[in-house]
Amino acid sequence: MVAILEMKFCPACGAVVELRIPEDDSRLRYVCTACGIIHYQNPRMVIGSIPEWEDKILLCRRAIEPRYGYWTLPGGFMENGESTGAAAARETLEEANARVEIGDLYSMYSLPYIDQVHMLFRARLMDLDFSPGQESLEVKLFTEAEIPWDELAFRPTRLSLEHYFAERKKGTFSFHIGELDRPLRPI
Repeated sequence: MVAILEMKFCPACGAVVELRIPEDDSRLRYVCTACGIIHYQNPRMVIGSIPEWEDKILLCRRAIEPRYGYWTLPGGFMENGESTGAAAARETLEEANARVEIGDLYSMYSLPYIDQVHMLFRARLMDLDFSPGQESLEVKLFTEAEIPWDELAFRPTRLSLEHYFAERKKGTFSFHIGELDRPLRPI
């Protein structure tokens, strides 16, 4: 069972909440003891891009945990009030100071053991004016042969890049969806 984030007080009225299964529900939820609001906790959306420039992909070396110093595609948590495409463009700008034209959704991986869904869009890098953002140590364009495969931070990044390069050779791209179980060893 996935852990529920701890909540003590109702954000609506400030009263104490209790963990219980509401009527007509099957899961534990935080319910306000005063106003009765049910506080649902849902997976977080991690949205990013696969920025393409000719035969290269833009990667960011992380300046934050988790996986400090490892390489990844630019991405992060989606904000309320934004579309998935806007989130991918914003995260690419924040992490790599790179402007992209967002293309098709390329991959979506559910990671239920950490309550996340990762979505990556193909994107066209608008120019070569990029630099590390606040959450990146460095950003760099890589050909397939140059990708630091053993230094990639996250499995959705690795899987998406493996599919991307295999499909690029065939000249056709398709959408990839999957569910990833907890890894046997921490990555």
